[in-house]
Amino acid sequence: MELIATKLISLPQSMQVVGMSATLSNIRLLSTWLDGHSYETKYQPVPVEEHLVYESHVYPAATTSELLKTANQLKNVSQPTQSEAMAIRRIEPSVHRELKDTVVNSVVALAAETARAGYGALVFAGSRGACETDAKLIARVLPQQEEVESTVFDKRVGLLAELRSLSTGLDAALEETIPSGVAFHHAGLTTEERELIANAYDMGVLKVCVATCSLAAGINLPARRVILHNARMGRDFVGPSMLRQMRGRAGRKGKDEVGETYLCCRKDDLEQVVDLMHSEMPQLMSGLNSDKQRIQRALLEVIAIRLATSRDSINDYAAKTLLACTGDLALVRKCVQSSLDNLLSLNFVKVDGLDGFRPTQLGKAIVASALDPDDGTFIHKELQRALKAFVMDGEMHILYMFTPVQDYGTNINWQVFRNEMEALDDSGHRVLGFLGLKRAVINRLAQGGVLKGSTSEEQDVIRVHRRFYMALQLRDLCNEMPIHVVARKYDVHRGAVRTLSQTCTGFAAGMIKFCEQMGWGIMSAALDHFSDRLRAGARADLLALAKITFIKSRTARIFWESGYRSIAAVANADPRELAQPSKVRIKAQDSSQYEEKMMAKAQVISNSANRLWQIEMQHDVYEE
Repeated sequence: MELIATKLISLPQSMQVVGMSATLSNIRLLSTWLDGHSYETKYQPVPVEEHLVYESHVYPAATTSELLKTANQLKNVSQPTQSEAMAIRRIEPSVHRELKDTVVNSVVALAAETARAGYGALVFAGSRGACETDAKLIARVLPQQEEVESTVFDKRVGLLAELRSLSTGLDAALEETIPSGVAFHHAGLTTEERELIANAYDMGVLKVCVATCSLAAGINLPARRVILHNARMGRDFVGPSMLRQMRGRAGRKGKDEVGETYLCCRKDDLEQVVDLMHSEMPQLMSGLNSDKQRIQRALLEVIAIRLATSRDSINDYAAKTLLACTGDLALVRKCVQSSLDNLLSLNFVKVDGLDGFRPTQLGKAIVASALDPDDGTFIHKELQRALKAFVMDGEMHILYMFTPVQDYGTNINWQVFRNEMEALDDSGHRVLGFLGLKRAVINRLAQGGVLKGSTSEEQDVIRVHRRFYMALQLRDLCNEMPIHVVARKYDVHRGAVRTLSQTCTGFAAGMIKFCEQMGWGIMSAALDHFSDRLRAGARADLLALAKITFIKSRTARIFWESGYRSIAAVANADPRELAQPSKVRIKAQDSSQYEEKMMAKAQVISNSANRLWQIEMQHDVYEE
């Protein structure tokens, strides 16, 4: 956003930018940088009551002084009666063994209490596993089918049917929790699953949604009560900004008269939680301040698009960044000069005339493919090597080229890697050798060895191994293996596989642009030809069918095997017939709800196929 705003400021036309934030403490700096006006308000349309839950007691946390006083008394073990006297309520212990832990019991009790009262509750947990565990525990204490209104339960059954109709099938844990009005939301789910769950919660079909912190920052789903199962994300504490994002989901104007937040913490975390709850919001800082790669990328971009080409205009552009607004302009210019020298040495730009710069072919390719300088250099080396000996008698090499270079935190199961390596054909083994991946090293890693990453060369080796592991997943997806099967096979979350399948499509487009800018037409054509399979997640014979809405990968194969082998065949079929192929390998517990959902999808498929068929016929008439 900083770079976009800087470009807008640099344009001769006048611009109007409107922004809002609830987590910036120095918003006036932002208005100064943008030469605008700032307006601050403390008004809350729905009052929010904040609480700290400790050892089954609920304490008010409305002000900093009260919060610190509470913490001091709770730490003083010699005065237990005083700390109990400050509590506004006590959460009763549970007789269930799995709820003996006071924090878990508090989270479950507060969520169940909200749901029973007819309101919505958001529970934030520190990990994907904790989300699913909390959801199951909460579901067990909520009313079951016979105690729920039939209309509400029918909607939940409808949600299960929607999830079951997806190509990934229905997650077993969601099948267990949704009938009770509880679901979880994290990156381990696919995009479609997360959207269905979020919409169901927003409509009141679900009463409790257990989520990771990403939900607070990414989706606007307010709740009557927000419950934090500790203040950690993984092993680390969340920052003040993320904490406010989570607590800020409490209360919705028009539905709730009041919002409530409950932060449940353990004894060992009490001091850190108190400090966190009264911490100031983070200061607004430039994203260029701590990353030289970003400065180089920013300068390369403005040179490539001809927004700034002379040394003076580049310095003027840098002076309009937030970095210059918050720092020493002389140091910024020194950093700009250093970055320009690096861009010259990397052959991304070259001197044009006495005091100007213009992008090289490589620099244009990096900008066009949306890569940063480090990734661009790596990709350039990889593609240059591939041009000398591209393995064309198989699909592994081209799939490797389509695999994103960014580290998405994917862990490698080296035993799976070794097994897949052993199963490769001759073409796949040539790709391994070409990339410098050694069977002896992979065998050692499968037995517990570790790849060193202390130097840039060693980090590149790790990157190649990780890309090849993800390329194996892409291979299976392109060969119509369902996402949940790929996830289980490679020991990764389904959401990670879905994310890979989505991001690789954009990355592939970037690689094609890179090759076009470099003048590598044959390589570009080869990549472009295979990118259709990547988007479809299917073999070449299904590419035409995969253009139809809802028909991708495994679904396309089922239609093919059922006799619908062209767009015309689907367009001319009765939608009631189209609803049948999808049911071949899927069994629903509630057939009526499931058939209704499948019939709706079949109608969409029929309409899409008819539109595509009409376009094809018009194209044929035009050619004649």
